Amino acid sequence: MTREQHPRRGSLQVWPRKRAKRQYARIRSWSKVEGTKLLGFIGYKTGMSQLIVKDNTQTSRSKNLTIPIPITIIECPPIKPVSIRFYKKDNNRDLKLIAELFSKNLHKSLKRIIKLSKKNVEEPKTFDDIKLVVHTQPWLAGVGKKTPEILELGVSGSTPEEKLTHVKALLEKEIKISDIFKVPQFIDTHSVSRGRGFQGPVRRFGVKLLPHKSEKKKRGPGALGPWHPHKATFRVARAGQHGYHQRTEYNKLILKIGNKPEEVNPLGGFLRYGIIKNDFVLIKGSIPGPAKRAIILTEPVRVNKDIPKYEIKSVNLASKQ
Repeated sequence: MTREQHPRRGSLQVWPRKRAKRQYARIRSWSKVEGTKLLGFIGYKTGMSQLIVKDNTQTSRSKNLTIPIPITIIECPPIKPVSIRFYKKDNNRDLKLIAELFSKNLHKSLKRIIKLSKKNVEEPKTFDDIKLVVHTQPWLAGVGKKTPEILELGVSGSTPEEKLTHVKALLEKEIKISDIFKVPQFIDTHSVSRGRGFQGPVRRFGVKLLPHKSEKKKRGPGALGPWHPHKATFRVARAGQHGYHQRTEYNKLILKIGNKPEEVNPLGGFLRYGIIKNDFVLIKGSIPGPAKRAIILTEPVRVNKDIPKYEIKSVNLASKQ
């Protein structure tokens, strides 16, 4: 009789499995894109649904067939700029903040998280890079909170002066998701996964339960390692934080950007969210995080030019309750 195989779960590729510092991700690098534009957007995860599409991809096994596709729906209320940040490289080639030019029409809710400067700051004469600081408007969505998220977005452009001209035109305006991304397009998603607290190695890594006659423990690893070296390596499955990790998923396909919520709102609304009231994005597949979690969408770092071609036939509007 063959022995049942049960390989341990939990990849060592992502380490350490530590708790995220905040509820939305931190972006450490931005892709290089032709032209002058913002490189990201932030929205709120609504839930998942299903699309019925016709596959028009020439190299697909399901070519010319009508197939179902799982999708994640992200509500994208317009974001508003907070300030323009000017950076200059120091002797170590690191970017240092040298000045920050604030918008004149700042929302009162920003006082909850930052101190707003009342000084008139002049633009520096020389600078090496520019970033745009924006904030979300959760009161326009079904999130049910007043404190916005603040995010620093990268800007693409050939010269810093060209970036400054583009960003200045956006400083007093609202920015929509359709101003940044198009359909179809690959994007990267950055989010914090659902938190599950402090868990043992069975749930965290899927190790096998020991026999009932085992000493001291059943829901743990059989051994912590060899006698020498006399220490437990990080590869040993042990108890710790499970979930609430920052995760990036590459090359997620945008299937639709819409501004008519009735096209995707199911009967009774989305579970633990409600109904969509603003622009939305349909992304193929799943994205880490629970409903109402802030999801950051950015231009892809690992560019994939082979974009599948789908013709949307219908959206599943059945009740999720």
